Amino acid sequence: MIPRVHQRGMRTIGLLYYLYGPGTHEEHVDPHLVAAWDPLAPDPGRDANATYADLQRLLDQPVVGIAQHRRPKKHVWHLSVRAAPDDPILSDEQWADIARRMVSATGIAPDGDDAGCRWAAVRHADDHIHIIATTVREDGRKARLHNDAARSQAEARLIEAEYGLKQLNTGDGTAARRPTSAERHKAEREGRERPAREELRETVRQAAAGAGSESEFFDRLAAAGVLIHKRVAPSGDLLGYKVALPDDRNGDKEPVFYAGSTLAPDLSLPQIRKRWSGDGTPSPEDEAPTDHRGGPVPSGPATARRQAATAAWQALLVIDQGDDAVVAAQIAAAGEVLDALAKTSAAHTRAQLREAAFAFERATRSHIQAERGHDRALRQAARDLVYSGPALGRGEDGATTAMLIDMAFFLVTAAAHWHGKKQHAQQATAARETAEHLRAAYQAAAGMPVGVLYQRGRRLSQPLLHKQIAHLRQAVPELAEQVLAESGWYALAATLADAESVGHDPAALLAEAAERRELETADAISDVLVWRLRRMADLPADASTMPEPGTTAAARTSGRTAKGSTRRTDRSRKPR
Repeated sequence: MIPRVHQRGMRTIGLLYYLYGPGTHEEHVDPHLVAAWDPLAPDPGRDANATYADLQRLLDQPVVGIAQHRRPKKHVWHLSVRAAPDDPILSDEQWADIARRMVSATGIAPDGDDAGCRWAAVRHADDHIHIIATTVREDGRKARLHNDAARSQAEARLIEAEYGLKQLNTGDGTAARRPTSAERHKAEREGRERPAREELRETVRQAAAGAGSESEFFDRLAAAGVLIHKRVAPSGDLLGYKVALPDDRNGDKEPVFYAGSTLAPDLSLPQIRKRWSGDGTPSPEDEAPTDHRGGPVPSGPATARRQAATAAWQALLVIDQGDDAVVAAQIAAAGEVLDALAKTSAAHTRAQLREAAFAFERATRSHIQAERGHDRALRQAARDLVYSGPALGRGEDGATTAMLIDMAFFLVTAAAHWHGKKQHAQQATAARETAEHLRAAYQAAAGMPVGVLYQRGRRLSQPLLHKQIAHLRQAVPELAEQVLAESGWYALAATLADAESVGHDPAALLAEAAERRELETADAISDVLVWRLRRMADLPADASTMPEPGTTAAARTSGRTAKGSTRRTDRSRKPR
């Protein structure tokens, strides 16, 4: 149940025309009254003899009945109440009860108060109602509507519980504006996957991910194909911007523009500028290497993903121990990494990663202001992901994608825990939803590279396999039996053998990987340890490029040392 108190108005008749009319895009169906202050109130929707003016005069009577100088300038109060997408269709009687509870809770017409304000609830769609009221009571006093939005939210939570509806979380004013009914209906008619507002929000977020300057941000927006209108002061200073989809037009065939601030609170130009550095200006530390033309030098998708996984690991430690403002910055920058990852992902993971980034957007903002500057590692990781280009779904690209998704899962889980401790209910829910999308994306990304590792583990000689079991029991005795029972054990055994083959102490490396972060949220501990070990030991994520464990040094490649060969080989791989 989603209540929204709209801005107050001056014309009762104007709002009635909208509520009973066809809607901006013909989306209103069978507009009619479901409840009102008076059961005999006229209903222009279903009574052919009733007019909008009849209902308007009755609603306005208490207002015109007081002296002109005492009348509020904006006396029209408007509340919409929408069911959640998964809720069942409610009857008119149920909506009538909800309307009465809302006007009582907000102070429009408190229960048992015969002198309350006049109001009417109009239904013109299956999933919501609108309540119009005038803010002068029958006794001539003005209604006490302080904190009406918060009170409507609190009542919605009670209604959800009593009606068995989806339990939503009360907002804190930092959420992005939801698409209107008109925008949703328009998207359905035009066959769009999402309303234009949401498509543009995703495009702007991806353009801002890791961007280091205004020019870079606007260049990326232009490259994405959206229309841009910049608001410039007489001095020449840039004040703001609006964007539109080229094919999203209004009735006059003109583009429908959305200001950045109406897409999300952190997408206004002043807020985006704060990303460049701690003081809101572009920072040299955020700049990527450039070629002879001044353009960024891509590092290759695999390298960018591996570096992003390392940055995510470092951010995890900050979220565990950092100050609130610093943690808020890390979480916001984590959203940029997810935006960049979704933009550059392969087809088999793209849908889930887009949904993950879309969900996590809500978790990136709260009333705790982010202290920018501490998030440069994650922002640089997002930038590198963007400029490294689209990743392949196989080979080192595909394997490092699984590595990064695995680490991103722990990062958003940590964000959910932090938001939960701060009582940020909507943000915590959004982070948990993100984690579920990342689980699905991981399953799509990890199948091939983990399968390769599994087969390598199955091919280990019995002495070499028993050696890895001994390393496991020495390093993590409390987890050993659980890991050995997992199907991923053989992939972990192959990774331990690979690490040893390049000169690492497998038991010490495994102990370090296991102790630095709790593992109880993982579906498979062995998978988590595989990716941590391969990142920490600088092993190729795609094990098919490595010689079989247990082969002699001479059989591997002449002229390479046992410890350094893998690292040199990995660095020499060409970016894809």
